[in-house]
Amino acid sequence: MFVTVDESDYWCEVSGHGEPIMLLHGFTGSTSTWMSLASTLEKSFQVIRIDLPGHGRTKVSTPKTMTDCTRDIREILKQLGHEKIHLLGYSMGGRTALSFALSYPDCVQSLILESSSPGLEKAEERKARIKKDQQIADRINSNGIEAFVDFWQNIPLFDSQKQLPQTTQKSIREERLSQTKEGLITSLTYMGNGAQPSWWGKLHLLKLPVLLIVGEWDSKFIKINKSMKNLLPNSKLMIAEKAGHAIHVEQTDFFGKIVNEFILHKQTRNAL
Repeated sequence: MFVTVDESDYWCEVSGHGEPIMLLHGFTGSTSTWMSLASTLEKSFQVIRIDLPGHGRTKVSTPKTMTDCTRDIREILKQLGHEKIHLLGYSMGGRTALSFALSYPDCVQSLILESSSPGLEKAEERKARIKKDQQIADRINSNGIEAFVDFWQNIPLFDSQKQLPQTTQKSIREERLSQTKEGLITSLTYMGNGAQPSWWGKLHLLKLPVLLIVGEWDSKFIKINKSMKNLLPNSKLMIAEKAGHAIHVEQTDFFGKIVNEFILHKQTRNAL
């Protein structure tokens, strides 16, 4: 169904019963990325999936910054009748989830961040990233979605996905191909890593339970998340074996089990 916020239509899928958990996908993703995980979580929770601005079926009236998006998510929750949720985000969706939790901590019961970050700490890093994202946006605009997906699926960050079954790789590719040039360009420009606020200096203020999950083959994000854990006062770090950036796709059963255990206050084994 669509949920309308200030003339923007957010695509939203709701399934299951129990405490609500919202899932936020990564760049080039959609609600489809969570299909397997949702079928597991909906046995214990009401699962809410939305397409973020620039992705899937969501249609926004004007470009959305990270601040705009978090404000819209708060309104979506109100329209769905929820005051407080569990929140899970992957990569770009993790940055969005963290931004929401820091902006509206009273709305979040627990936070799960998969392969995510608080943004870039230094102004020069953000400036360089904005320039890099603009180059990617120009590539999308010049060459089209299919050429961009050919490039994107072969960046080192996703090397481990080449070990997945062909049917899974095909589904990931089709999800990426379903996006629009305009949507991805707008997402990079307004919600990219360089465009969003840096939350490094605010992490110590987040008192709610946080679970950080990274794959053992994702060395860049292991380093980032170890630093995050040292700053978040109520956090655990889980390093998933035999997984890269997208643990929920590469190790779906394991990921679902860890999420369930964390939210239901069971012991999360091997957490640091």
